[in-house]
Formats: sequence, structure tokens, C-alpha cells
Amino acid sequence: MADQNKKNNDLLDMNNYRIEKLPVRNKSKVEKFLMLIGIPLALISFLAIMFFDIPFLSHFNVDALSVKAKANFDQIGLENFIFANKAMLAIFAGALILWITEAIPNYLTSLILIIALVLTGVLSEEAAYAQLGHKVMWLNIMSFILASMLVATGVAKRFALWFIIKFGKNASSIFLSFIVINTILSLFISATTAKATILLPIFMVVAAVYGASNGKRNNFGRNIILQNLFQINMGASAFLTGSGANLLAASLIAGAIGSDIFFSQWMIASFPTAMLLMFLGWIIGTRIIFPLKKEDRVPSIPGGMESLKKELDKLGKVSISEIKSLIIFGTILAFWATDQLHGISPTAVAFVGAIVALMPRIGVVKWNDVDIPWHLLMFSAGAYTLGAGFKVTDLPSISVNAFFDGIGISEGTPFWLLYIVLTGGMIYSALIFQSKTMRTMIFIPIAIGVANRFGFDVMSLAFPLALLIEHVYVLPFNSKPALLLYSTNHYSWTDTFRYGITMQTVAWIISIIMAMTYYKWLGITPNGLF
Repeated sequence: MADQNKKNNDLLDMNNYRIEKLPVRNKSKVEKFLMLIGIPLALISFLAIMFFDIPFLSHFNVDALSVKAKANFDQIGLENFIFANKAMLAIFAGALILWITEAIPNYLTSLILIIALVLTGVLSEEAAYAQLGHKVMWLNIMSFILASMLVATGVAKRFALWFIIKFGKNASSIFLSFIVINTILSLFISATTAKATILLPIFMVVAAVYGASNGKRNNFGRNIILQNLFQINMGASAFLTGSGANLLAASLIAGAIGSDIFFSQWMIASFPTAMLLMFLGWIIGTRIIFPLKKEDRVPSIPGGMESLKKELDKLGKVSISEIKSLIIFGTILAFWATDQLHGISPTAVAFVGAIVALMPRIGVVKWNDVDIPWHLLMFSAGAYTLGAGFKVTDLPSISVNAFFDGIGISEGTPFWLLYIVLTGGMIYSALIFQSKTMRTMIFIPIAIGVANRFGFDVMSLAFPLALLIEHVYVLPFNSKPALLLYSTNHYSWTDTFRYGITMQTVAWIISIIMAMTYYKWLGITPNGLF
């Protein structure tokens, strides 16, 4: 028993930092109150919109509708089109309230809204149910299979351990090493929570080596956890496949412009910004917000890094399965990065890769080893169905036009003002919404509607907003990785807010600078409008 207790208290034992051993955070009084009022508030909102007159839905310019909405209008007539828009708005409002308050599980909310869109006649059964078969959904599923391959074979853990041991010689090199590790893992693993799960035991041991353990907080521990949270999200922002929300945004924009958003196109635009922000996050964290004292820069446990070496040794020699998984994913990445040359979609490439990975005798993973979070996919299916409803009703454009008409803003509004307002709204909305998918569903259609109203290219406003989706690290409830890492007890709400709000503001400023320079050079933002 004594030996077992000693093992359980070993600060350098990675097994002590497994997810299931971390304390479960109790919901605050505010969160409990929101859960309590969520269902009645959603019902009241739904009924109020459905049974009371909504002026801007009764008076709109038919000629300004999108092609798909105009075709739907011609088919069903004015009265039914107005009813469909009211139903769309009512369902959206109710679902948004349920998603924010978490009164019921988010996947259950998605299932409710799917059937509600069918029963109210906004979408046909074929259109609503087909969203689970959307190519982006399939890309999500295939990405989870490929990520499971890397986790099951141990290659992701081996790489992270090897890199931190090889290059993490001092405090500065450790922080820089995690930037590289997070960036490379983001290429392979599309789920930010999965990356956090893989890396958490490693940086927890490193934090213990540098004196942050057993409730003892220091600035090294604050930096290593919060910067990893930031890097996990920025790594995801660098690549189209970095998260399901990125894929959804690309799908919405592609539908509006009539052509696909390529993996290489997203990477060229976002990767330099993501890397710049990660380096700025390191400098701001360690030099300004949580400056490292002299004692924080040196290990407090002699030979502490040896525990990581032992963990790496446990993995043994590189296996054939690991080599196969690297070859499979390396090939996939090569096809993704050159998609503009060959034209094969990321979904088709991932499909082939997943089939090879699962193939008996040839592959490296079995179906039972695959971790597909179906509840997240159900949630995503609901979000995509909302997107389909927006297309047939054109509710975002109708709402945007009504809003600008109501406040008297003319078509001559300068591009830079619209850009600043939209990007600011997108990035700071992460303080409120837990779901990146939900923020995407709200802001990308708004950006499309604004661009259409003021005569700007859709890409100039919608694409920069899409690149800001992953800024969900300020408060513990803003994302699942944020909640997971908060449970490490290495920092307070004040700590994460100070660092997070600073980096959000820096990211907003960088986005504006990029719009004036780099994005212009890429042809995303127009010349002469800043």
C-alpha cells in the first residue's frame, strides 16, 4: 500500500496525469442557472417568433435574394416563404439558446432542430437528412480514423516525447519545442481535444520538473499550460483540416462563391499568421504577463527529464505499424498540400487513406481502435442542416439588409470599417460561445450577407473571419481543451483571462495588418480600400 501511494504521488509519473485522473470541474452557479432556464427560454423564443409579426421578414427585396432562395421563393410563393423564414429564425434562436445554456446535450439539440426544420417545411426530408452525408461530415469521420491511427500506434506520443527530450534543454527551448510539436501534430490530428489529451501528461511532467506541482503554482507552470492551450488552437487554425469548424466555414464560403476552398489555399493564408501568433504568445507570456523568475528557468527536480526518457523507452523501437502510419499520413498530406494541382478533394484523399489504414494485413488500425465522437458528429450534422436552411431562406442576407437599413448605413460604407467590425465581432464572440461550429454558423453567413450588400467579394470578408475561428482559449468554458487544461489547477480564471484576452486582441490587430498587406498580396482583400 505504501509503495502504491508513493507511486500515486510521483510527480514525474505520466500515468498520474491521465485524463480520467484529473478532477472534474463543478459547474458554477451561473452555469447551473443557465441550464435551468435554457429549455423554457428556448420554447418562449421559438413561440414568440413563430406567432408574432417580425417586420423585417415581411418586407424584403425579392430581387436581392440568393439564386437558391429566389428559386425557392418562386416555387412556394410569398406567404409560405415568409413562414419558412420565421420558422428558420425561430428554430435557430431556440437551438442557439439550448447550445449556449447546455440545458440538454448539444447533439440532442441538433437532432431536435433537424426534425423541426422538416416538420415546419423549411427543408425537405431529403435535404435535411442528407447533411450527415455531406462531404465535410465524411472528411470529419475519415480524419478521426486517421487521427486514431496515429494515437493507437503511439507515433504521435513518441514524436512529442522525442522532440521535447531532444531539444528541450532549458526553459526557452522547451517553450519553442512545444510550438513545433503543436504545429506538426495539427497537420495530423484534426481534433484539438485529442491533441490536448496526448500532450497533457508530457507538459504536466515538464511543469513538475520546473517546480509547478501538487497545487504549487509558478509562472513556468502558467506559461507551459496556457501557451500549449493557445498553440493547440493556433495550430488548428493553420490548416483547413485543423478542426470541423474550419471545414464548415470553407463549405459555407464555397457555397457562396461557387468554388472550393483548397487545403493549400487555406494553409498559405493562415500558416504564417498562426506561427507569428505562437511566437508572440511565447514572448508575451514569458516576458510580460507571466515573466519567468531566475528560479523558474531551471529544473527544481534534479534529473527530472529522465522520467520522460523512461516513458519514451517504454515505447520500444519504432514499430512497422508506426512507419506505416507515417507513410500513410505523409502521402495524405502531400496530396492535401497539392490539391490545387491535381484537383482531388481532401475528402477523397482522406477516404483512400482511411481505407488503407483499416485494411486487414496492410493497414495499421482496427475498427475497434477507432475513436469517432459520434455525439460531436451529430452536433455538426445539426449545424450543417442549419446552413442548408439558411441557403433556402436567405435569412442571413435578409437580416443583414434589414439591420443596415434600420440604422441608416448606406452602400458607401468603407471596406476597412466593415472588416474591423466583423473580425472584432468574430474574435471576441469566443468569450461567449463554447462552440466554434456555432460561431461559424452565425458569423460566416453574416459576412457573406454583408459582402453581398456592399458589393465586395465574399472572400474578402468571409475568409479572414474563417481564419479567426480557433481563438477559443480565454475562459475555461470557451472550448473543451480550455476546460480540460483548466482542470490541471496550474492557473486561475484571472490568469487565463489576462493571457487570453491579450492574445485575442493581438490576433485581431494582426488580422487587420494582414488585411492591409499579406491578404492583399494573396488577392483576398481588395487593393486601395484600406
